[in-house]
Amino acid sequence: MKSKIIVREDLENIPEGAEYPVPAGFMVSDLAREEAQRRGVKLVEVEPGLIAVGADHGGYRMKEELKGFLASLGRRFHDFGTHDENPVDYPDVACAVATAVARGQCGVGILVDGAGIGSCMAANKVAGVLAALCYDEATARNSREHNYANVLTLGGRMISVDQMKMIVKAWLETPYGAERHRKRVEKILEIEKRFRGRG
Repeated sequence: MKSKIIVREDLENIPEGAEYPVPAGFMVSDLAREEAQRRGVKLVEVEPGLIAVGADHGGYRMKEELKGFLASLGRRFHDFGTHDENPVDYPDVACAVATAVARGQCGVGILVDGAGIGSCMAANKVAGVLAALCYDEATARNSREHNYANVLTLGGRMISVDQMKMIVKAWLETPYGAERHRKRVEKILEIEKRFRGRG
């Protein structure tokens, strides 16, 4: 069962002055509140179904296009940064987005970096996350139907804005597939459990 308490460690990768989504029904520990106050992080209550979005400097411009597109679809989102084109490390942004999805703060996540590969690798290190790099509508649908992807990664320098829109729309509209797919996804998660904690 996912913990419904926000603790200080949850705020470690959140940039100073940023917002941190707190779903309805979640509690915030005193230490987490102190950490948020110390670093100027604003704790914001959000509703279920929120989409976590994030990008490094290589994906920043496409992320801004993505936000406008999500708004046009009537979809709510939380932007985990980055907020300009100054260099940042994609693992930090990917971890923040993936953690929000894994903890149930956001329903799904979408990450953009230069190629989409690094963010996918980083996001998949967070337990419970099934991130997929998609480059067309077919891979977007497949990642949801066959692989139950809950995080989509995109290469901001590899695809056009029009391609991004087609991929994102297909990904968001495709439901998880039949039971035979679920059993295979469960095997992926079993691998994760088997190797968790080894270093």
